[in-house]
Amino acid sequence: MSMEKLRTYYFGLYGENGITQFFYDQLMEIMKTAKADRSTALKKQDKKGNDWYLSEKMVGMMLYLDKFSENLSDFEKRIDYLADLGVTYVHFMPLLQSREGQNDGGYAVSDYLNVDKKFGTTEQFEHVIDRLKKKGIRTCIDFVLNHTAKEHEWALKSRKNQPGYEDMYYMFDNYGIPSEYEKTLTEIFPQVAPKNFTYYEDIGKFVMTRFYEFQWDLNYKNPNVFNRIAHVLLTLANKGIDIFRLDAIPYMWKELGTSSMNLPQVHTLLKMYEMIIEEVCPSVIFLGEAIVEPHEIVKYFGTPEEKECHIMYNASLMVLLWNSLAARDVRLMQRSMSIDYGTPKDGVWINYARCHDDIGWGFEKDIIKDLGMDPEAHKQFIIQFMEGKFPGSFAKGELYEFNPETLDARNSGTMASLCGLEEALAKKDRYKLELAVKRILLLNSMIISYTGIPLLYSGDEIGTMNWWDYKKDHTIAHDSRWLHRAPMDWDKAADRHDMGTVQGVIFSGIKEMIQVRKDNRIFASDIPSIPIDTGNKAVFAFHREDKMLVLANFSEERQTVNCNAVNWFGLPWELHDLIQGKTVPLWDNIVLGPYEYLWLA
Repeated sequence: MSMEKLRTYYFGLYGENGITQFFYDQLMEIMKTAKADRSTALKKQDKKGNDWYLSEKMVGMMLYLDKFSENLSDFEKRIDYLADLGVTYVHFMPLLQSREGQNDGGYAVSDYLNVDKKFGTTEQFEHVIDRLKKKGIRTCIDFVLNHTAKEHEWALKSRKNQPGYEDMYYMFDNYGIPSEYEKTLTEIFPQVAPKNFTYYEDIGKFVMTRFYEFQWDLNYKNPNVFNRIAHVLLTLANKGIDIFRLDAIPYMWKELGTSSMNLPQVHTLLKMYEMIIEEVCPSVIFLGEAIVEPHEIVKYFGTPEEKECHIMYNASLMVLLWNSLAARDVRLMQRSMSIDYGTPKDGVWINYARCHDDIGWGFEKDIIKDLGMDPEAHKQFIIQFMEGKFPGSFAKGELYEFNPETLDARNSGTMASLCGLEEALAKKDRYKLELAVKRILLLNSMIISYTGIPLLYSGDEIGTMNWWDYKKDHTIAHDSRWLHRAPMDWDKAADRHDMGTVQGVIFSGIKEMIQVRKDNRIFASDIPSIPIDTGNKAVFAFHREDKMLVLANFSEERQTVNCNAVNWFGLPWELHDLIQGKTVPLWDNIVLGPYEYLWLA
């Protein structure tokens, strides 16, 4: 049935003609060959399907290979570290060959089929994938669909208009059509990479470069592009990769007179790619990267009948967690997380508190107004707080993409530094140190207990602080996001079992939460979390199928919750905290210490 739908979508997108028939037949051959080439072990894995991502045992870690372990050989020696923490899937940040010099952190891919030589060889990577599988750890890689490096073989041949490479990118002889596009296109990096087209004198053409000058946008209106990407996708899947993080998917299809974001054709492309993996490698799943409004993000799950991405990033939760921590007020989070955007039952969110990117402050403005606050003033508060400039702030970070006219900005910084650890150590303040560690564990308790898959950012599990040395490297000094892309400190990681160290307290706390999650079916991703209004603006609460209650104090002050606010029909009079082991009665008010969290079952 899916193959019939694939044909319908393909011809619907590219037209009923001989050219489309040629490329469709080519696509069928690509799929047939890939299916035949799939190893016996992977075919055995495929028979189990792909609902493994719904399991409570799913816990991810994202990392830059060269920051974590320099290369693949060294990484192999660190697999036991990941297993020790309890990680069950590793997201390797851009790993494929990228251009020399500036490359957008590896997202300017120059060769889809080979690992960047600074990491090792593709054969070594396949060996690492196999070693990870034997430890029960799945592999995720970044797959950049929207663009390639201008040095990619396809781009080099397109420059020369070689047969088979025509119209693979958006190229124009004059500025007429590009000027029309510019009227409605947004600028993704207005400060460091303004405009959406670049003129190249050597070929006399304007090329669409929505991200950076060295990244050329692929033209999916050409079925040749779709097929070539499908071939790459299936070739990589046959190396054992389980999860493909599809990068920048909202931008894949361009139309004059539109913002060229979230267009219907993007969803058609994703549905077709999902049908292809369902046919060839059905144990593989897609993780979609779409940092857009919540009502748009949810569309990238597709529908139960026609899937697109299996998992998506819960960027809203990250933003709301930091807002709650800074404001000591969870009401915006409670109300925002209560909105039902129509997430399908098998659509799963990735929950994270920090990642490789900056924090952009997108809030539900109507809710902020209902809470009696001015949306713009509140945004300025949180920007200044996370930079460490607001009075009383414990955070230490930097601005990203600051606009001097509007004062708009995003923020960079590691979890530990934004939680106050850097300030506490600098001031040699033990009380502030204690509070900083509590904040770190609180944030992790939320992403591990809330419905979805928790994703840790490498180094956060040992309290890694801001990497100010990035300013010494002229190739990255312009980009404050490198502040939180620090090299792994393995000397500090060696202290992870020493409870007399900050690293030990944080690592052991996170490890314990991960194990509790794995041991309890209630944490599976097909069991929803329902936010509860506790009547105390500092305490966030949610329940899971009336079988579990989570409470979290987002302030440094002791807080009380009226038991009537959380004691609804079906709960026993006494609940057991899965973390501390203590009993919490529901016939009396519940008291939470500073930044305390309770997982009550």
